Amino acid sequence: MDRSTKKLSLMSFFAITASMVMTVYEYPTFATSKMNLVFYLLVGGFLWFIPVALCSAEMATVEGWEKGGLYTWVSKTLGRKWGFAAIFFQWFQITVGFITMIYFIIGALSYALNWPALNTNVWLKLIGTLIIFWLITISQFTGTKNTAKIAKIGFFVGILATGVLLFTLSILYIAQGNPVKVSFSADAWIPDFTKINTLVVFVSFILAYAGVESSASHVKDMDNPGKNYPKAILILVILTIILDTLGGATVAATIPQDQLSLDTGVIQAYSYLIHHFGGGETLIRIIAVIICLGVVAEIATWVVGPSTAMLEAAKNGLLPKQMAKVNKYNVPTNIVLIQGIIVSIWAVVLTLGGGGANLSFFVAMALTVCIYLVAYVLLFISYIKLVKEKEDLARSYQIPGGKKVKIGVSIIGLLVSVFAFFISFFPPNDIGYGKGGTYLAILIISWLIILVIPFGIYKTFDEKGNNRKI
Repeated sequence: MDRSTKKLSLMSFFAITASMVMTVYEYPTFATSKMNLVFYLLVGGFLWFIPVALCSAEMATVEGWEKGGLYTWVSKTLGRKWGFAAIFFQWFQITVGFITMIYFIIGALSYALNWPALNTNVWLKLIGTLIIFWLITISQFTGTKNTAKIAKIGFFVGILATGVLLFTLSILYIAQGNPVKVSFSADAWIPDFTKINTLVVFVSFILAYAGVESSASHVKDMDNPGKNYPKAILILVILTIILDTLGGATVAATIPQDQLSLDTGVIQAYSYLIHHFGGGETLIRIIAVIICLGVVAEIATWVVGPSTAMLEAAKNGLLPKQMAKVNKYNVPTNIVLIQGIIVSIWAVVLTLGGGGANLSFFVAMALTVCIYLVAYVLLFISYIKLVKEKEDLARSYQIPGGKKVKIGVSIIGLLVSVFAFFISFFPPNDIGYGKGGTYLAILIISWLIILVIPFGIYKTFDEKGNNRKI
């Protein structure tokens, strides 16, 4: 069969998207909001996740817009400068996001190796973070074909399967009538909106859904996208809400809030439950390694992935010509190396600057969200302009309901994005007493520096990639 005639089934598309969105390492962060997490997951899922997915799908299927993803969508509506800014922010956010993923790996390894200092000593944590990231990065220079297979296995075994085991143990634990560390009363489900710090954790729920637009480029390959795409997204939203609710609730129910570690919270929950049911340390350490390998595989899929989007910008002359270089495996080596250097800098700033504990994790997470949300704001504005000014362009998928519904959906997503962005700058309670100033200083300075970078790059290089000052 000719490749162009192959169509993705609903479940195939769902698997691709789910592998980009679902994670385990955020369960402890969810747990900090106790049963409020259900409210946040519902709000984030239906008022942000669905609008992002639907708007992305329509733009991805506009005739002539199939390649380049966010760069193309924003460039075609707001201009090349904003298109480059959008793709830069989408790419750059993962350089911070890698740190939160590796912090989880460090925490899991520290337990598996019975080496607490690996996670508590900032210098050991920094060295471990750098070694893990660069080993994964180097492995990607031979291409991603084999790594993609490993990543798929790692996701289903190291993340999904271990998650199901965690849920099963927690259900059995609660069914036995054992005491839990969280309240299930009626007033425990709705956040106290009079306390701004209780709302800060909402940024972690936005991050849990971020990335769904990356799969929108596959919509054109779907079988009956008008019918199957909404189904896939609805299934994903429901499943993500259920799994994240169970995961976060399990951690909250078994680990006291004052003992919860954002790096090792999932391992803490496993340890408590397995010990309760008579299991030993060996089993817990094996599970920790399996989970660790699952997240390593997840990181591997992101090392080169976002860099390919920047490669498109380089080919269009918005980066130095050297950035368009690829090796024989079609890997954009220079971009990946620069990405690695940036990640290394973040590792130093966030680990040493934040002390390597919950403060570092929260700053890394908030900064990732702040950077990414700028790209999402541009995405929604671009979609609104597409609907208002380019309705005549052919596309294979459209948000049903007409122009008013389309604009309504995008405005809801835009407003939630703006809200999540501003709420990110309020220090959460869990960073420790007296550390709010450090949190804000690292977050604000880092974000402002990042904000001006793409515009400086765009001003420097013309459409041929030549330095204007020469």
